[in-house]
Amino acid sequence: MVAAVGTAVYTAFLFAQAKGRDLWQSPVLAPHLAVQAVLAGAAAVLPLLPAGRAVGADEVLVAVAAGVHLVLVAAEVTLAERAGGHARLAGRQLTVGRYRVSFWISVVLVLGAVVVPYLALVGLLGYEHAYVRAGQCVPLA
Repeated sequence: MVAAVGTAVYTAFLFAQAKGRDLWQSPVLAPHLAVQAVLAGAAAVLPLLPAGRAVGADEVLVAVAAGVHLVLVAAEVTLAERAGGHARLAGRQLTVGRYRVSFWISVVLVLGAVVVPYLALVGLLGYEHAYVRAGQCVPLA
């Protein structure tokens, strides 16, 4: 788990190097990617656990990480809107523009991960697709 979180935080550092992509300059990007790594790891381990057992720490971790992920999604969208300029344009592409379907489906799937933890993996995939593409869709000039 330490390696996964470290890799996620390093990824945030790499995104921050793209100075022309304002959406990726968010101060919550590193913690958000760390939470996503924990959520994905916990959800990926669930199929390996014995069936019929009582709810354990892994399910609780998925539920808590899913909740924190959704709070950080709201923070990123809010920060993009307040930042103005290209960040606002990219944030709008994410929530109401070209990538809105992937974005909102990902939110619903991660919400559903509280009940069906495997949905978190698909939800994270949809969110990352929308987030990366929205950050790139705004022209640099």
